[in-house]
Amino acid sequence: MPREKFKTLTEPMYYILLCLAQECCGIDIMDKIPAMTGGRARVGSGTLYNLLEQFLEAGMIRETRCEGRRRSYILTGEGFRALDEEYRRLCMQAQDYRRILGGEVSQ
Repeated sequence: MPREKFKTLTEPMYYILLCLAQECCGIDIMDKIPAMTGGRARVGSGTLYNLLEQFLEAGMIRETRCEGRRRSYILTGEGFRALDEEYRRLCMQAQDYRRILGGEVSQ
């Protein structure tokens, strides 16, 4: 059975929504994600713009301005809820890891 759309977020989804806690445009998001993850995560333009369209349709973000081809977005209440739920889910996974394996993350 396929998962419910946006029930859990992929890593690109999570970071796009996290960026949109503050108003920004697509190019800003593509710059912010590698900066906030130390280069570990990146989102390509095709993935980004596809997800932005899906988030708009789902009411998770809203367009705040349009200047030529540059569009800016920000989270809605629904987007904050999804981001918060994913954060809590990730925290529970980390707690399970610590409980089962005894704590510290090895490097």
